[in-house]
Amino acid sequence: QVQLVESGGGLVQAGGSLRLSCAASGRTLSTWTMGWFRQNPGKEREFVAAIYWSGDRTDYADSVKGRFTISRDNAAKIVYLQMNSLKPEDTAVYYCATRARTDWGAPTFRYEYDYDYWGRGTQVTVSS
Repeated sequence: QVQLVESGGGLVQAGGSLRLSCAASGRTLSTWTMGWFRQNPGKEREFVAAIYWSGDRTDYADSVKGRFTISRDNAAKIVYLQMNSLKPEDTAVYYCATRARTDWGAPTFRYEYDYDYWGRGTQVTVSS
């Protein structure tokens, strides 16, 4: 089993920054893809960012590109999402997810069904 626990959410003013963390436990591998998604009530969960097993390859939604940075500490089994220049439209519950397999080549994974395990989420609220 794999457990993912997010932390670091909170209330911040527009233009501010937050860093989310996702701690993984259980049987995890550093070669697994990790992703961040977000969701607002009544809306679908949307892709935010992903980091692939090499750590050098990352992927971002257009809405956050240039403002958010995903990174991972494989030894500590933690994935981070540094969020800068936050906007009110970034307000959402943020979820961490992992794809429990090693993928070769250079695929991208941007959909909920690409991921196997999920955390419970952390609320991020950006005030205007």
